[in-house]
Amino acid sequence: MKLLHAMLRVTDVDKTLAFFKLLGLEENRRRENAAGRYTLIFLREAAAQSEVEIELTHNWDRTEPYPVGKNFGHLAFEVDDINTKCDELREHGIAILRPPRDGYMAFVHTPDGISIELLQRGGAIAPREPYVSMQNQGEW
Repeated sequence: MKLLHAMLRVTDVDKTLAFFKLLGLEENRRRENAAGRYTLIFLREAAAQSEVEIELTHNWDRTEPYPVGKNFGHLAFEVDDINTKCDELREHGIAILRPPRDGYMAFVHTPDGISIELLQRGGAIAPREPYVSMQNQGEW
């Protein structure tokens, strides 16, 4: 058995693609189904050999937010420098919901409220401001 992809329903394709681009993912392929009125967009890590993808499903007629399912936790990404990645996300207007006060773990949300965990590659690094003093926000 082999993991192929994880699927996320999204309401704003452009915002969601911009968010995942900040995490190093790029569009690998796209399928539009006019009869079914949906688009499937498959994302993959730009620099990795992995075949695992994230499938974004955009139902054209859906405008209201999807409720976040209680049985879905989060997607996790390993990053080279968690402080720098959080800086970059903040510069693009992404709220750091659980700051990396420990130099190891942070949480953010996609534009559709899906929880994303960021983990420092190789273990914790020296925590720094503003994250050391930053409090948690909302749910993550």
